[in-house]
Amino acid sequence: MRKIIKERGSVYCDNSGWEILKEKANKLQPSKIFIITDKNTHEFCLPYLLKKIKFDSNPEILIISEGEIHKNIQTCTILWEQLSQKGADRKSLIINLGGGVITDLGGFVASTFMRGIEFINIPTSLLAMVDASVGGKNGVDLGILKNQIGVINNPLFVLIDIDFLRTLPKPHFTSGIAEMLKHGLIYSEDYWLKVKNFDERNQKEIETLIWESIKIKNEIVTNDPFENSLRKTLNYGHTLGHAIESHFLISTEKKTLLHGEAVAIGMILSTFLSHEILGFPHQKHRNITDTILQEFPKQTISEKDIEAIIKLLIFDKKNNNGKVMFVLLNDFGSYKIDCEVPNPLIYKAFDYYKNF
Repeated sequence: MRKIIKERGSVYCDNSGWEILKEKANKLQPSKIFIITDKNTHEFCLPYLLKKIKFDSNPEILIISEGEIHKNIQTCTILWEQLSQKGADRKSLIINLGGGVITDLGGFVASTFMRGIEFINIPTSLLAMVDASVGGKNGVDLGILKNQIGVINNPLFVLIDIDFLRTLPKPHFTSGIAEMLKHGLIYSEDYWLKVKNFDERNQKEIETLIWESIKIKNEIVTNDPFENSLRKTLNYGHTLGHAIESHFLISTEKKTLLHGEAVAIGMILSTFLSHEILGFPHQKHRNITDTILQEFPKQTISEKDIEAIIKLLIFDKKNNNGKVMFVLLNDFGSYKIDCEVPNPLIYKAFDYYKNF
């Protein structure tokens, strides 16, 4: 069994996780079980879950609309009201079944309803498996601003079953690869090369790489649970990536980007900045750009877009005294946090991305 055991936030990654879920539910003896899904996971993932485990009483199913645009306090209010109307109490259990939007939002709903009730996460997307499965971050967006409202609170445990990946559209699978590549950049060049070269048709290889990503993130979070230093490296590519994602979300002229698609651009830009400021090796830098662009087609980003993206940087959660702080790399696995980057250099990074 692949497992990470903790007081809270344990992760189980194989078929035996379903037995653990049954054991936990029996031990908790919840007054009611609620399963939060979106419309897609309700259709494609819930039947599989209900086939894998039989609950003593039928769970209540709460369905929200899919997509980042619905990861907001209004959706939380709807869910809080539904929980109240359906008789949820402090002994109830919430199971969050879905991608990062569901686990982030569902964890926040559970953490705040009646000052906190028990919850379990079952991530169904590659991105959620390798990213949202560890760390206990729960929250929602504030308008277009990513993850501005939230808490750090680990679920009782996390169940990883890669059979859920069969339900994913190709772009959503690729979106998760961005976070796996990020783990390679901040932690291990060997892992980067494994992700770069893996065969997507090989289920055993995928599961092994997912588990390695989970272990990398777990090691980082365990050593810095409240993001004082090392954990900030998990934001590599996200400072600009989140701003790009927010800009594309509100622009009437742009197609909304998946999280991994925006972070992929952010990693290209951040590695350029790392090369310019910290001397990240030139050839490695260009190889990284080439690798990412093979997975994530280049987006058109105009001068006007860049201006809007830079304005959004002031809302980044890592900022200090109004200064935008970047995580940059000296090399694979060698980082420097709290780096200031002048705006002209950010424009230069976008120019590099455009003309590579």
